[in-house]
Amino acid sequence: MSTALAAVDTLTAAQLDQLCVNTIRTLSIDAVQQAKSGHPGTPMALAPLVYTIWNRVMRFDPQNPIWPNRDRFVLSNGHASMLLWSALHLTGVQAVNAEYEAVGKPSVTLDDIRHFRQLDSKAPGHPEYHWVSGVETTTGPLGQGVATSVGMAIAEKWLAHHYNRPGFEIFDYNIYSVCGDGCLMEGIASEAASLAGHLGLDNLCWIYDNNHITIEGNTRIAFTEDVAGRFLAYGWNVLRVGDANDLERIEQALEVFRKTKGRPTFIVLDSHIGYGSPNKQDTAAAHGEPLGDEECRLVKRSYGWPEDAKFLVPEGVYEHFQSGIGKRGAEARRNWTELFESYRTQYPDLAVEIELMQRRELPTGWDRNLPVFPADPKGIAGRDASGKTLNVLAQNIPWFLGGSADLGPSNKTTLTYPGAGDFQADTPEGKNLHYGIREHAMAAIVNGMSLSKLRPFGASFFIFSDYARPAIRLASLMELPSLFVFTHEAMGDGEDGPTHQPVEHLISLRAIPGLITIRPGDANEVVEAYRYVMQLRHQPAVLALSRQPLPTLDRSKYAPASGVAQGAYVLADAAGGNPEVIIIASGSEVSLAAEAHENLLAEGIRSRVVSMPSWEIFEQQTQAYQDSVLPPNVKARVAVEQASTLGWERYVGRSGHVIGMKTFGASAPLKELQRKYGFEPDQVVAAAKQQIGRASSK
Repeated sequence: MSTALAAVDTLTAAQLDQLCVNTIRTLSIDAVQQAKSGHPGTPMALAPLVYTIWNRVMRFDPQNPIWPNRDRFVLSNGHASMLLWSALHLTGVQAVNAEYEAVGKPSVTLDDIRHFRQLDSKAPGHPEYHWVSGVETTTGPLGQGVATSVGMAIAEKWLAHHYNRPGFEIFDYNIYSVCGDGCLMEGIASEAASLAGHLGLDNLCWIYDNNHITIEGNTRIAFTEDVAGRFLAYGWNVLRVGDANDLERIEQALEVFRKTKGRPTFIVLDSHIGYGSPNKQDTAAAHGEPLGDEECRLVKRSYGWPEDAKFLVPEGVYEHFQSGIGKRGAEARRNWTELFESYRTQYPDLAVEIELMQRRELPTGWDRNLPVFPADPKGIAGRDASGKTLNVLAQNIPWFLGGSADLGPSNKTTLTYPGAGDFQADTPEGKNLHYGIREHAMAAIVNGMSLSKLRPFGASFFIFSDYARPAIRLASLMELPSLFVFTHEAMGDGEDGPTHQPVEHLISLRAIPGLITIRPGDANEVVEAYRYVMQLRHQPAVLALSRQPLPTLDRSKYAPASGVAQGAYVLADAAGGNPEVIIIASGSEVSLAAEAHENLLAEGIRSRVVSMPSWEIFEQQTQAYQDSVLPPNVKARVAVEQASTLGWERYVGRSGHVIGMKTFGASAPLKELQRKYGFEPDQVVAAAKQQIGRASSK
């Protein structure tokens, strides 16, 4: 008799386990088949693993999926998202809104699964963090999930050391990440695994779905390395489970992980993609397309499942998950809540910090003592102003930390105040993270820490934002307040040449929806940029900072730098306003625009200088404010920026002039480069006069 039809009270424990496993499999098969789109093979193979992690191992309360000390589950091979939707549905995970409140309905309903990959379904094609409660991170681009999980593991180590006290293990959770061949071929996973091994993150477990199949066929065509040997070399504890259907062996391996100290754990799980499919098991055909109606029936027959049943959740399945993860998770959270109340009594200040952190709020006085830089024609580099600001913020905000991809001394991102320390395996309290030369993993790790409610930053040269861009994009997609600090934002490193001189990077980052990109014009604009981004709760930010000194503008003469909070502001104007020409600039070109403005005034030409550090922030302002800064009736406009000219037409108009980069740079001293590419006062003045002439002739 099919176990799917047998009375629940006649089933053995093993049969009930198998019933739940096959429910995950068949929900996945049916959802993909109905959508006519998706990846059925991996859920068919890994249902036993996901069942074991969720129902036997994880400390996770479905009634409160944002409980701070929950174990984290990351599905890095996100194309197998039906594994996660099935788990969230069957365990009864509850939905939570943007205010971190339970809303009294399931995170994923059976109807959502029936509408897998359809508009507005809470079962989209890949896991989406901001869209579905119970999803710990957005995955899909392979390797991102496992790399992000390293950030989660770092966060737990830091939180535990900073907040735990004798008798009060407030943070002691683990992170489980499932990955496949694709994740492990991507370079980001190698970067992240190397760092995790160095840091000895024993709270981190990756489970590798070793099925030897990718879209193009068997992995022997491109991926024949000794994966286990690679992870041994990284310093991981490597285990192997030879049968992905063996629940007991899987659970035993996970128990070994929890007992292993000083090393992360890598479990090689030998599986069969499309398990149970008579014609497609162990083939690429099971990877990324529906099985087909006839094959679905054959698969269900092999499972002992009613062949024509669709989206069947047999009697007893919900109850079995409730008696497993439901009961265990509720008890763990209840115990933790009681512990935290006692902790609050003994350590009230620390408890307040934890609660503020969980709500993404900032402590009182977080911006006290931020530097104010005096006017100085020689000025200070953006990176130096940033370094001074970072060191104040890190002392004011206990959970603000970060580091650089081996460029701390050059980025000026090293936290140097007494007690800042370095985050290492034996000093997890340190606030300086050393990512090594791993920009791609760094950005994903920053996201993992942000998902854990820390306020982290990562840093590198702006040119290397190319390496970090995929994770920056995901930060925006997830609506995380991740912070990326990039220096050497233009041609300031002159002699290094075009390989180190960003041209298209500003516009490419400005193109990412939801990302705030700020290019400050002087030291005080840098401070105001930090003041703005630290208050963001659901948007990531990029700061593009200069290597070279920029004049610190005299704010008694020019408008205050607080205008950064509007994205663009009138820095300098002709007496009485009513300009003939508007010069718009960002970053290192703001002082250049100001100098050109003074020259124009000396000739009796009414000009206005607009400092525009952030397009995105400016676009958020009212139309009335935007028009007050850029009056529509003033057609003569010049934009000046050491970057691609693409996009500036929205502010200068199609007939306006842009002094920018239409080629790559060159290797030469900075002053020679400025002369060659037109970034000198005389050339800005000439362009302004030309624009006035064109406007007056119309």
